[in-house]
Amino acid sequence: MAIADDLKKTLTDPTPLYFAAGTADLAVQQAKKVPGLIEQLRAEAPARIEAVKNTDPKVVQEKAKEAAKEAQEVVTAKVAEVLGAIDPKKLGETAQDLALRGVGVAAEYAVRAKETYDKVAEHGEQAVRAWRGEVSEEIVDIAVAVEPEPEAEPEATSEPVAEAAPKKTSARKSAAKKAAAAPAEES
Repeated sequence: MAIADDLKKTLTDPTPLYFAAGTADLAVQQAKKVPGLIEQLRAEAPARIEAVKNTDPKVVQEKAKEAAKEAQEVVTAKVAEVLGAIDPKKLGETAQDLALRGVGVAAEYAVRAKETYDKVAEHGEQAVRAWRGEVSEEIVDIAVAVEPEPEAEPEATSEPVAEAAPKKTSARKSAAKKAAAAPAEES
């Protein structure tokens, strides 16, 4: 039965769907930025093309040769340094230390990946609620929860100000209902 329960839980968990919705929503947000980037590239392209046209190929070739020589010298020096410092006893210890560090880093990345997955799934859940119009329902629920309960009926000797309190509460409720209805009507 444990397998059936696990399967049922897996198939009824909405988190992967919320993750997909969150990913799609974030992709749409990023896609909205593309026209601005295209305009920026379009504005910068002529200057960059002109700079490439005006570049002397011989100067670029000389700089590339100099950079290659410097890189070769640095690599040769590092290889000689590493080969000279090899100690067979320390090599085994270093390999074991590196393996343990690798496991620690992998575990850290797994935790970060899970946190990111949860954040995107939460974003997706909020996006789905917004698409459905459930956000306006939450506003009404919050308004009702924050609103104080109406006081018991005052005695006949109490002041008239106390009678105005229930009217404020009903005014708040109607204002909360209007605020909740406004976003739903726009959809």
